Amino acid sequence: MTGYLDSAIKFVYLCGGEFLNYFDKREELYGSIRGVFAWDWMYDNEYALASIHYITEEFRSEIAYATEELGKLYAKTVNTLQQGPDELLSMLGLPHQALGAVRVPVFSDIVTIIGRFDFAQTNEGLKMLEFNADTPTSVVEAFYVNAKASEYLCAANPNVGVENDLAHAFRHVAEKYKEMGFETNEVVFSSLSWHEEDRGTTDYLLRQSGLEGKFVPLEDLRVYEDRLCYNDGKNYQPINVWYRLHALEKLAEEKDEDGYPTGEHVLDLIARRRLAIINPPSAFIAQTKGVQCLIWGLYEEGQFYTEHEREIIKKYMLPTYFENKFIGNSSYVTKPIYGREGGAISLFNQDGVIIDQDKEEFYWEQPMVYQKMVELEEIQTDTISGPYKGRALWGSFLAGGKASACSLRIGDLITGNLSCFLPVGYKKLNIERGT
Repeated sequence: MTGYLDSAIKFVYLCGGEFLNYFDKREELYGSIRGVFAWDWMYDNEYALASIHYITEEFRSEIAYATEELGKLYAKTVNTLQQGPDELLSMLGLPHQALGAVRVPVFSDIVTIIGRFDFAQTNEGLKMLEFNADTPTSVVEAFYVNAKASEYLCAANPNVGVENDLAHAFRHVAEKYKEMGFETNEVVFSSLSWHEEDRGTTDYLLRQSGLEGKFVPLEDLRVYEDRLCYNDGKNYQPINVWYRLHALEKLAEEKDEDGYPTGEHVLDLIARRRLAIINPPSAFIAQTKGVQCLIWGLYEEGQFYTEHEREIIKKYMLPTYFENKFIGNSSYVTKPIYGREGGAISLFNQDGVIIDQDKEEFYWEQPMVYQKMVELEEIQTDTISGPYKGRALWGSFLAGGKASACSLRIGDLITGNLSCFLPVGYKKLNIERGT
């Protein structure tokens, strides 16, 4: 931490009559919660900011409304896709190894247990950029850290009570699996043990879920006697319900050291209902940006959706296609169908000239979709390196079919791994910060 202090530009703030420089303020805030949220620094960069961005109740209500309505729209679409032909699912980008697994129906009206819509606030209003339906992160930040930061920074928390949403959603899906005839006694939550953010997020969700489960690292799981298992120190124990912060498109390709397709076997276990998963299979269909193309195409053709649903699509979604329909007409974005964290995204002007492009190596091999480009609003905040103007990307969580916590990240034109988490709150007047 000494290196960060040496390079920091200190700022002085007045809060409740007490002067604190920025570094001391953020250390007081985040140092007190690192037992839950340990990744406030990432890759030697400040990730979580000790500042607050104020929002209005009207904005909070609209993003919640858009989230819930889009959640219903996705649930309707994916429920139909689960009954569609393999050719259609493959066209949308689903790997062939997962075609059986994604057909397992759990809910008809809930597409995911915990998912996150990403929005931009634009001159044309709120616009949804993509849906992280299967393995969303920023969960701890939105559901836990924002409350702590709001309290410390003298703001009202717009995410009051959202942790209850997680408990309700996880219990609901466990009960549903039990009704469907699944065994539900052995519950395991998994992520890579060495990945601080993923491990911390998984541990947090396990605690909030209310389920009697245990954490087992992904690297310790085995397929044994046609079950996904973990070793309890004596024997291999079969897993009944598996929460995994691990993308199914990655699982589809995974093999043992001897070349055995373990990931494909696990997907087959899901398809044969020998393993229940959270998020449910429908979330993996919703994760592909090919579904955005499908929804927009059906909207343009005037098919499938009700008039109200068409209004939601028109208001909150963006034109998204499998082919480039923007060249010569408008600026656009290319995105990999299963990309995350801004990976492999490119921005182009209407003449097809690159404006900006992700510099990382991941996801470039995936099929791309083309989406109309919108400009993310620019906001200014304080950081440990000084005042910073960045582009705002809004996250809004869907928990068990209901709108839940919202969050904000601020970064460059492309929101990537190094974009910062900026707490949000409502203004409170005449409130003194407690010591």
